[in-house]
Amino acid sequence: MRGLLTTLKKIFFWNYERNTWQWDILCVVILVFIFLTPKSWFSGGERPVGVEHQSPIAKTLVFSPEVIGNEGDRVGIEQHVRSLTGRSEAQVLAVRKMVSADGKTLGYEVDIR
Repeated sequence: MRGLLTTLKKIFFWNYERNTWQWDILCVVILVFIFLTPKSWFSGGERPVGVEHQSPIAKTLVFSPEVIGNEGDRVGIEQHVRSLTGRSEAQVLAVRKMVSADGKTLGYEVDIR
């Protein structure tokens, strides 16, 4: 057991000289890895330029029912979001009604970009 531990320690810390058979085996293993590894393992590591974030939603805002009178009025909601956030380019992506268990409207979730 002690000999196995010593050998594993030597391999991990690489205590072998350059002119030994162990060194030659390491070089062969490295070359095999370089030349026989599929290119697909290394492709796709970088994100292509110009690709947007996976989720187009930047923020979700919650509004009370008094603020949004009609959930179908996207233009009015968008104007309110723009005035609230100070971003003139803000876009409303989705509006979801939040309803309590008894059916009362609690508010609206508005996804913006």
